[in-house]
Amino acid sequence: MRAGNKLPLREIERRILPQMRGAEYLGPLYDSTARAYRLKFIRDGRVIYIDVDARTGQIINRSN
Repeated sequence: MRAGNKLPLREIERRILPQMRGAEYLGPLYDSTARAYRLKFIRDGRVIYIDVDARTGQIINRSN
């Protein structure tokens, strides 16, 4: 991966979705300024956001 390039969304999803067992995946958003994906899930009626660094694939924030 070249410096500054983002990982494909499918790669990010491949890494994160298995960690969210029991939650329904509602979809992604991409913030080009922050270079981060925000993946939206719902579990037991609660919305969960997972923010992922688009360059590294690392989770940078989780709200629930």
